Amino acid sequence: MGWLGVLLMGGLGLGFAGAMILLSRVLGPRNPTPEKEAPYECGMPAVGDARERHSVKFYLVAMVFLLFDIEVAFLYPWAVALRDLGWTGLAQITTFFLILVVGYIYIWRKGVLDWGPPPRARVRDRAAPARAGMERPHAA
Repeated sequence: MGWLGVLLMGGLGLGFAGAMILLSRVLGPRNPTPEKEAPYECGMPAVGDARERHSVKFYLVAMVFLLFDIEVAFLYPWAVALRDLGWTGLAQITTFFLILVVGYIYIWRKGVLDWGPPPRARVRDRAAPARAGMERPHAA
């Protein structure tokens, strides 16, 4: 008897959805054009092949994002149990964050987060000794 209301609401929902789909088929305009039937995503027309290769940096950034996202997932239970964990819990989460900060500094120094073109050396610095008629000293 308790499930009768749930079944009734489910039936009404499915019936309403079916009726709306049927009415849109019967009463809706049919004016297909190639432009309307073209795939559309994010407000931009599709250009190129969907199976093009991505840079390795794309996957590295994705893995780093997952790593730091999982870190937040561990932070929530810690925050809930903060009063019960006391100073021991604070020391553990501080150690956890320090390990993550060391990892973040490592990937930053390795250039994983650099998406732009590689930095160019300043042309003026390279050309200055040649213009002055001096050559750079060689390391011995």
